Amino acid sequence: MPVLHYGPVPVFDQKTWDLRVSGATESRQETGWDWDGFRSLPQAEIIADFHCVTKFTILGITWSGVSAAQVLAAVPPDAAATHVMVWADFGYGANLPLDVFAAPDTLLATYRDGRELEPAQGHPVRLVVPSRYGWKSVKWVRAIEYLVGDRRGFWEERGYHNLADPWCEQRYSYQEQPGDGPPL
Repeated sequence: MPVLHYGPVPVFDQKTWDLRVSGATESRQETGWDWDGFRSLPQAEIIADFHCVTKFTILGITWSGVSAAQVLAAVPPDAAATHVMVWADFGYGANLPLDVFAAPDTLLATYRDGRELEPAQGHPVRLVVPSRYGWKSVKWVRAIEYLVGDRRGFWEERGYHNLADPWCEQRYSYQEQPGDGPPL
């Protein structure tokens, strides 16, 4: 699997790493886990294809980690929440509709094909969203922000399609239809 990313690879420090959930939470509070707390959440495994916007697909990757549904159950969003922004180190973020984030096959992965993720693959935690192009599968996840409206992420602000559905070949913002996302 080719490793593509923008910017440096963050250095993981187990003592300082945390994952925060904030924004439009039901409790109005920010909640989070340190590394041990995150690793103690129930684990899930999926087998999913990975679609890259650069026109390659890898079939049948086995990912394991914590399901996004588990995070949503632990920290419920407010009823008004419609989207999430998944944040990584260095300010990178990708937006998703809440129902896509909540899908049974959306995973906060720590392992790929039975091996711990390598740093360039997103270690320690990478979001895996099989129903979207790979740029939505954020590497080095550090925070999840519940939103009451859509907001474009890093690549969406730079001309990539807001929805990123590979089956509709939604690669670039010029392909967007009315209602596909907020204005550029």
